[in-house]
Amino acid sequence: MLPLRKLLLASAIGLMVVPLAAQIYKPLSFSEYTLPNGLHVILRQDHYAPVVTTVLWYRVGSRYEDPARTGFAHFFEHLMFEGTDSIGRGELSKLIQQAGGDLNAFTSFDQTVYHMRVPSNALPLALWIESQRMRGLKIDTIGVETQRGVVKEERKMRYENSPYGVWNIKMFAHLFAGTPYSWTPIGASQHIDSAAISEFKQFYNTYYVPNNAVLAISGDFEEPEVRRMVDAYFGYLPPGPPVRRDSIIIPPLSGEIRDTIYDPKAQLPAVFVGYRTVPEGHPDSYALQMLMDILANGESSRMYRTLVDRAQVAVQSSVFPYELEKVGAAILVGIAAPGRSIDTVEKMMYAVIDSVIAHGVSEAEFIKARNIAEARFIEDKKGTYPTALALARAYAYFENTALVNTEMQRFYSVRREDLQRVAKKYFGTSNRVVLTFLPSEGK
Repeated sequence: MLPLRKLLLASAIGLMVVPLAAQIYKPLSFSEYTLPNGLHVILRQDHYAPVVTTVLWYRVGSRYEDPARTGFAHFFEHLMFEGTDSIGRGELSKLIQQAGGDLNAFTSFDQTVYHMRVPSNALPLALWIESQRMRGLKIDTIGVETQRGVVKEERKMRYENSPYGVWNIKMFAHLFAGTPYSWTPIGASQHIDSAAISEFKQFYNTYYVPNNAVLAISGDFEEPEVRRMVDAYFGYLPPGPPVRRDSIIIPPLSGEIRDTIYDPKAQLPAVFVGYRTVPEGHPDSYALQMLMDILANGESSRMYRTLVDRAQVAVQSSVFPYELEKVGAAILVGIAAPGRSIDTVEKMMYAVIDSVIAHGVSEAEFIKARNIAEARFIEDKKGTYPTALALARAYAYFENTALVNTEMQRFYSVRREDLQRVAKKYFGTSNRVVLTFLPSEGK
């Protein structure tokens, strides 16, 4: 046992964690404005290195799709790298790479995001390319057919030919059945195959418009000059009709839903347990993030230590958290060790959760989880790309860009007993989806 003096010192150090971290973090400075055509622009100057990142965030993800035409948002992530009225096919990426930059994109349920990182003197090129893609994309037979093949191959590689590859497709189909979150961004192959070019053009003209986008620019630039550039490249583009944002009704999940998938590509049995949680920014989301780190994030987490290290019934235990714009989910994963029962793995996962519900978390676990949240928060503000992405997300989701500087305070307001409360509220229920993967052909 530690002497009283050392115990008091340890307690003092624990209490000092919050104010010390608050002093270390320097709030981001930025400016923002909206063009007459509706494009929202966020500027963050950072002269640390002669580079600039642009993030163009379109408020269109898979949940905006017609249920009979899924996969369109992800398809456009690829199609936007084809050509435009002013840029030849296959030239877009070459222009950025030849300028010493790089570019990429990603699609989720709520958004499609395009980003470029270029030397400071190449910023006009990046802005010109994005403006050309916004309203001058070439949607023709050659481009569409090329990208149909690319998307189908991606689906085969990442989902159909990978062990447990379809877990998220099946999980969201059960967990959010009857809602636009019930299909994943990859969509259905037959929908993309059967869609006409006119349908792709309609999707583009509906969502790829200035008034449905957020442009964040972070890096080494002078603001007056960049404002002139943005106005020159984007200001003349016409707005589109207002995008409909229908409210989403999530029917209650009553009881446990189980599904068994026989997967010949899987070498070991696995279980995926999905719970509904809360959307990003919900008051409970901060305690939930800390709880999930304690439960199943890394080798020091409770589930890994219990299932993998001690009992050795599993070779992996992890968590996939989803905090989306309108919904949330937590997917707990266990992969059985050779010769061990997947039923045992599942029961032990529940036992770890039940222990938190009954007894809460320790002070050491709580402080560690808060430190992890703090490290993530600061890491997301380092570098031009993470900064631009964080700024764009805050405005796109909440129309409050200043949240990038205040969100950590919400983690600091979480109390240790809040983790026990949210464990009971969101995980202490049989309202869940359980997918069991077995490495054999079913009969």
